[in-house]
Amino acid sequence: MARVFVTRHVPTGGLDPLTARGHDVVVRADDNPMSHDDLVEAAASADALVCLLTDRIDDDVLAAGAGAHLRVVANVAVGYDNIDVSAATRRGIAVCNTPGVLDETTADLAFLLILAASRLASESERDLRAGRWQGWGINQYLGEDVHDTVLGLVGFGRIGRAVARRAQGFGMEVLHHSRADTGAPGYTPTLAALLARADAVSVHVPLTDESRDLIGPEELAIMKPTAVLVNTSRGPVVDEEALAEALEAGTIFAAGLDVYRDEPRVSPRLLAAPRAVLLPHIGSATRATRTRMAQVACSGVCEVLDGVRPANLVTG
Repeated sequence: MARVFVTRHVPTGGLDPLTARGHDVVVRADDNPMSHDDLVEAAASADALVCLLTDRIDDDVLAAGAGAHLRVVANVAVGYDNIDVSAATRRGIAVCNTPGVLDETTADLAFLLILAASRLASESERDLRAGRWQGWGINQYLGEDVHDTVLGLVGFGRIGRAVARRAQGFGMEVLHHSRADTGAPGYTPTLAALLARADAVSVHVPLTDESRDLIGPEELAIMKPTAVLVNTSRGPVVDEEALAEALEAGTIFAAGLDVYRDEPRVSPRLLAAPRAVLLPHIGSATRATRTRMAQVACSGVCEVLDGVRPANLVTG
């Protein structure tokens, strides 16, 4: 029996793979993000960590675990930029994530943002709730059509492809850009070419040194003044100050964001920007998907502890 430390509360049923194997599962009473010192202490006393993207698992945490008997860190997320994977590999600690579990749910949310931003849904709802709507007018809340337009996908992994499938129902032409030629219809070799043509741009890339500030002032300037930008990947991929400036200046029409550079803080300028639909990182937030994410992460822990290479092992 191994000791598995869970850094945050997960949905009911999410820890079932661990309890079914009889592991000693330690769940904190407090559901607030752990301090760095607490993570170091937890790593030094556990065989496995089940963590969330709010937990920074750096080399100090991993060193404490490697000095004891930590064997695996499982991130209840598909992204793992919060974990120093290279340090974990160097110290012989496996890292697992949750690929393929949240694709459809996150794609739903991305398309919701495309629609909401294009049709000024947040702005019009705010006016209605505040009593500012005085009745129907032909020039009120004039948004941009989504059907029969061009969707540009920055990144064409599982989530990007799921968004592309949804776009087909709206009769959209789908372009995509990625680091390597996918060989799929719609591949666009340069980001600039995609941005120039797209009426809606949806970002689906992992956070790396290369993707940080991938969408900045120069990229926003290329986009159509009628275009919308949607980001459901990681906040630092988009330069938030540049985006706020583009919205203020009318460089682009609208934006929809579910992720931010310094979560849970959101740039005050972005909060005040016109035609910005802002959601609190709910891309995978359905009961079924979040439960399954936790189960997949915990299954990876069980396999590592059993000496089996898990399918969701992160390498790097």
